[in-house]
Amino acid sequence: MSKVLILNGSPKANGCTATALDEMIKIFHEEGVETEIIQVGNKDIRGCVACGYCSKNGKCVVDDLVNEVAKKFEEADGLVVGSPVYYASPNGTILSFMDRLFYSTSFSKNLKVGAAVVSCRRGGNTAAFDALNKYFTISGMPLATSTYWNQVHGFTAEDVKKDLEGLQTMRNLARNMTFMMKAIADAKEKYGEPLIERDAFTSFPDGK
Repeated sequence: MSKVLILNGSPKANGCTATALDEMIKIFHEEGVETEIIQVGNKDIRGCVACGYCSKNGKCVVDDLVNEVAKKFEEADGLVVGSPVYYASPNGTILSFMDRLFYSTSFSKNLKVGAAVVSCRRGGNTAAFDALNKYFTISGMPLATSTYWNQVHGFTAEDVKKDLEGLQTMRNLARNMTFMMKAIADAKEKYGEPLIERDAFTSFPDGK
């Protein structure tokens, strides 16, 4: 059975972002996918301080929710990250969380399926969506897409329930993500995983 880890980056556990994520969870359960949702947006999460502790010890120096979720992320087949839009960007808490989660973990994220979901009243959604997708695309994680950008509109959870196209987008996203996880699992069994080269590291230390 595939497993998806879902991060709610909103301070509100039952707000607009949660309404979108709940629509996905319904489909995941129908498709036989195990889910776990973790509330991140209302936690006290500090940003990365570039101390280098994680490179030597395999976990973040700040022993909080990041280290707890890291173990679950390693075991998951997919990761969904949802956030409200703040000034055309994701919530600062989820950004700090994602910075530390991705930087402090050394396990391979290659071929884990990633999906970003954003909720907004009106604008800034595509910029926030793009920022979240960067974590996946730097880590070899295929992006799950839908029939529109992965977003819902509304000022309240009740508003989002009226966004029928947005909710439809969430359902289609969950179906596409489920298909991708199953297809990747089958392909790994049949073909193995692709070779990943790691030798080159461009830094230009000679200043030229």
